[in-house]
Amino acid sequence: MRLTLHTDYALRLLMLLAMEPDDLHTVEEVARRYGISRNHLTKVTQTLVQAGFVESQRGRGGGLRLARLAEAINLGAVVRATEDGFALVECFDAEHNTCVIASACGLRGPLDEALRAFLAVLDRYSLAELIKNPRALQRMRHQLAEPRVT
Repeated sequence: MRLTLHTDYALRLLMLLAMEPDDLHTVEEVARRYGISRNHLTKVTQTLVQAGFVESQRGRGGGLRLARLAEAINLGAVVRATEDGFALVECFDAEHNTCVIASACGLRGPLDEALRAFLAVLDRYSLAELIKNPRALQRMRHQLAEPRVT
């Protein structure tokens, strides 16, 4: 299983906003600091605003910040909001399933169980827990202070 860049960028953005909760951050600034696509990050931001994880202030001096405390942002909820779907194999997508053995195959059950376990683990963590280690937090801040080019 692999998460999309959309989810990856969403988690990175949320971590930065949680690390610097008193600051407003622009998409341009975040994209530069992470060295990622501004256009892609704009789409990610729209998803996070619509899902209620991030709030956006428009206009001069505007920017992005968390819409709620980092402790109240659940990683499983973020992944569910940012992933298009969890069709690990073709038969998980009833609309497009053409697998001839789907009705008799024993693979679907274990894969479904594994997916539920994956999401259950993420459900046990909040955004705050991703940034609570002081040494790791210091290293992240140092690396994000370096100017990056997209």
